[in-house]
Amino acid sequence: MALVESLLGQITLSTLVDIGITALLIYWLFSLIQGTRAVRLLIGVAVLLLVYALAQLFDLRLLSQILQTGTYVGIFALVVIFQPELRRALERIGSVGSLAWLVSPGEQRVAERVAAAVSLAAARLAADHSGALIVIARETGLDEFVETGVALDADLSADLLCTIFFPRSPLHDGAVIVRGDRIAAAGATLPLAETTVQPRRIGTRHRAALGITEQTDAVVVVVSEETGRVSLVERARIVRNLDERQLSGALLALLRPGGSRGAGILTDGARSVAAMPGRLGAIQRLPSRGHGTAGETTAAPPPSPDEHAAGVGAGGGPA
Repeated sequence: MALVESLLGQITLSTLVDIGITALLIYWLFSLIQGTRAVRLLIGVAVLLLVYALAQLFDLRLLSQILQTGTYVGIFALVVIFQPELRRALERIGSVGSLAWLVSPGEQRVAERVAAAVSLAAARLAADHSGALIVIARETGLDEFVETGVALDADLSADLLCTIFFPRSPLHDGAVIVRGDRIAAAGATLPLAETTVQPRRIGTRHRAALGITEQTDAVVVVVSEETGRVSLVERARIVRNLDERQLSGALLALLRPGGSRGAGILTDGARSVAAMPGRLGAIQRLPSRGHGTAGETTAAPPPSPDEHAAGVGAGGGPA
């Protein structure tokens, strides 16, 4: 009893605050790498640390020396290996305390124009079963991806987007990058997803959308060439089967100044996707086979596994 009273006597307000902040930091770090290959790498590091602890416990000097020597190289290797996660973490830290709510009403009008133009273009392309991949930049710069395509710097409009993604257009095989209310580039190449995904369920366009949203805070609209279904991707989470109204509302919520980084999307006219910080809410998580897949939701019954088998992706090949 005296021991319990002694421990309770050591607990102060600063101790509770310290524990709370540490717990939130650990949770934030795990949420940052959730669903990426960094999880496996982190498990590998934990295994090596366990082996080193056992080597020290049983006085295995040679093994301990080898692991200690490898530690110096391993520290620099971890920085390289976890570079995408570290960059994402710094970007999120930099976005904390954003003064977006102080911007002029013009930013709201830009968000409305972008949402209207992209949703209208997606609806037209879906009706014609024309594949499309539209990346909308937010706070993270996309210059490195703009340089892989053809620079346009053109006014954003639904007609221009439909022209770019016309099946025989020279620029349809790639991504369009939208910055503000202008099309920065077309025919751009995007990185494929690092998240473990099922190739039979995710085509090249969708993998490219997952890849760019893993590394940046961009919002991506994908139109399936085979099924004509429209998907929205944000923070490596997919919401499928959106109509023009649903897509427009979700884009406006994601793009407006100080807007949500996880928009709620009306589905089936009655249900709604719960807003979740940093990602799109989940209505229905598709089952995984073996390893986990990228977050995936649907605004209608789940598509068939071969939904993404056709089309041409951001780097070429079937989407």
